[in-house]
Amino acid sequence: MASNRPAPEALFVPNDEDRVTGPTAYGPAGGPWEEWNPTEESIRPVRGRHRVAKQRGGGLARSSTVLGVGVIAAVGAGGIATAKEKPPVSISLPDLSSVKASLPDADSLPGVGSLLGSDKESDTQVTASPLTGAGVTVADTEQGTTDAGEALRARIIQQAEHQQDQADQSAARAAEQAAAERAVAEAAKVQEAAEKKLAEAERKKAEEKRKKEEAERLAKLAASFSLPTTSYTLTSTYGQAGAMWSSGYHTGLDFAAPTGTPLKAIHSGTIKEAGWAGSYGYRTILELEDGTELWYSHQSSMSVSAGQKVTTGDVIGRVGATGNVTGPHLHLEIHPGGGDGVDPLSWLRGKGLNI
Repeated sequence: MASNRPAPEALFVPNDEDRVTGPTAYGPAGGPWEEWNPTEESIRPVRGRHRVAKQRGGGLARSSTVLGVGVIAAVGAGGIATAKEKPPVSISLPDLSSVKASLPDADSLPGVGSLLGSDKESDTQVTASPLTGAGVTVADTEQGTTDAGEALRARIIQQAEHQQDQADQSAARAAEQAAAERAVAEAAKVQEAAEKKLAEAERKKAEEKRKKEEAERLAKLAASFSLPTTSYTLTSTYGQAGAMWSSGYHTGLDFAAPTGTPLKAIHSGTIKEAGWAGSYGYRTILELEDGTELWYSHQSSMSVSAGQKVTTGDVIGRVGATGNVTGPHLHLEIHPGGGDGVDPLSWLRGKGLNI
């Protein structure tokens, strides 16, 4: 029984006459194949039956399945693939020069140029760099010393020299400070010595002034005081011990002089007493304004009487040997305020008299 289904058409396989040679491949219609990019829809397997029209006039007929497999193989092979007993298929690619011209320069991208480096740098500059940059400085690079070990050694030496320089500078500063301190100490000593010298000069000046004033005072006193006689020899002094004195010691100062030598008033005053006084012989007592009594003893004669006013240098008697004596002399005693006697030699010198 005859079927109504049409008979399947046989798959057309091209022979050598049907192959298209040359740079252009032609499709079933006799025209060139258009550029085709496979997609998911185009390469999906086709289910069921379908008919492939036979190209009339000896053209090439393919099913969609065979065509898709050929295109995939062509893309995987770099754009052109030739299956077994299949004509080569041309796959057109975009012009790389035009694509590259449309792309931005890598140096203009932020951060990319520093990573990729410039194409202008030569390979010799790259290979000339050391394997490591430890210890390499700009100065080392400029001097050509880019070896890491040598550069590190140079850095260590430089650091040691820097530390030595710092130590030398510290020592110099310490020496300068010590010198400054010594200079300050020396200046202080010089200033102290100058101050001591100035103080000593002031002291000497004050001492000289005091001595001068004392000399002036004594000169003034000497003008108002006078020695009891001009020609004399000091024989016995105050406090001298001996059995010839009833008290056991000498109570005055003896001026040995020839008999009749004038005796003068030592200072202005009043005659308090004039007469015989036992072992003192003839004695005259002259009372000064401050109450001091001057005793003139062993006189040979007296020239004044009690109550008489005398002035410095007036003759009040003469040297003799009356009373308890061994020879002519003046026995002088000094009784301040009419009390106990004092050393006449010190008292007379205290009045500016040179004795």
